[in-house]
Amino acid sequence: MTKITALQNSEIWCVIPTFNNQDTIQEIALGCRRHLTHVLVVDDGSTQADLGELFKDTDILLLKHPKNLGKGQAIRTALNYILKQGAKFMITIDADGQHYPQDIEKFIAALADNQTAIIIGCRDFKQSSIPAKSQFGRSFSNFWIRLETGRIVEDSQSGFRAYPVQYLSKIKTSGNYYDFETEILTRGAWAGLQIKEVPINVYYPQGDLRVSSFRPIIDNLRISLMHLRLLGRRLLPLPYPKVTAPPKTAKPLNFLVHPIKLLNDLLKENATPLGLAISAAVGIILGALPLLSVHMLTILYVTNRLHLNKIMALSIQNVCMPPFVPIACIELGHFMLYRKWLTDISWQSTLGSLPQRVWEWLLGSLIIAPLLGVVAGVIVYFSALIIQRRAKQNAAS
Repeated sequence: MTKITALQNSEIWCVIPTFNNQDTIQEIALGCRRHLTHVLVVDDGSTQADLGELFKDTDILLLKHPKNLGKGQAIRTALNYILKQGAKFMITIDADGQHYPQDIEKFIAALADNQTAIIIGCRDFKQSSIPAKSQFGRSFSNFWIRLETGRIVEDSQSGFRAYPVQYLSKIKTSGNYYDFETEILTRGAWAGLQIKEVPINVYYPQGDLRVSSFRPIIDNLRISLMHLRLLGRRLLPLPYPKVTAPPKTAKPLNFLVHPIKLLNDLLKENATPLGLAISAAVGIILGALPLLSVHMLTILYVTNRLHLNKIMALSIQNVCMPPFVPIACIELGHFMLYRKWLTDISWQSTLGSLPQRVWEWLLGSLIIAPLLGVVAGVIVYFSALIIQRRAKQNAAS
């Protein structure tokens, strides 16, 4: 056990949500007990074993849900309990055996300097046994977290985490399942908490040996819907409730003193292939809409809120300038309204009669804008990917 005072140890609780992990939960919990005084298992409605029997001769605490309520609700149950016990930090670890309890030591060391942070155990995904879908899921989630918060997170799907209890209890969340772990990162960052990571080891058994309660279809759907909700909230120009003061940032008018640095930062902002692709798609979609006289302002607002590459979005939206894209949208919108094409194609009949054509333009753009956005995003993504790979090859040679 780490050499920390009894008071410090009593302030750190290990929480293990579990659902039908009877083959691994006992070993995981006892392993955690070797590093922390307080270990709490939340049985989220397990049906295959009586966990009370597994821990009857130990000092490990057990809370039980009468039915399966989801991992997020299990963490809330634990949070409410340990808050009353005076806990200061909560370390959560999965019960399926993929995490090593000895890595708790890394969290304990990190907590001393990061008491207003959510600390994530960043898994080593270089192992050949890790499924490709898990690697993709992690990268996909990391990207959306960056859009929502502007923070670069390497492993937003890791369930091995440390939370500051007092701050966590003040953040309102709605996710009850695996979407909770997505939601709490974004809302925690909005509330002023830092997000830190420590490297951890991970064990992924081959084939069907790993027992997980994660259901790919329904849980991925829940996570995707949560990201949509968070993105929608991010686009609203409303302040977020703070639980602690956010880290200091550069002064707003620094760009007047260092304009070259600002330009350099803008060029590098979210400049991954996926980041540039999404930026291009957003620029095209907004550029195709009939946002008369406010295209640039709208693009700047959206890209700023979602931490996208502003230069890419502003540059590519010029593709949608009159006459071609607006006329195509008006044509399609006219057909949708009247079931016939607008045959009199001239400046006067289209853009010259703009007040009468705005509704047609809007209807047509709802179809054309997403299609053009997808095409632009795909082109930019693969172009950026090729450039990135060539740059790496040149750097290696």
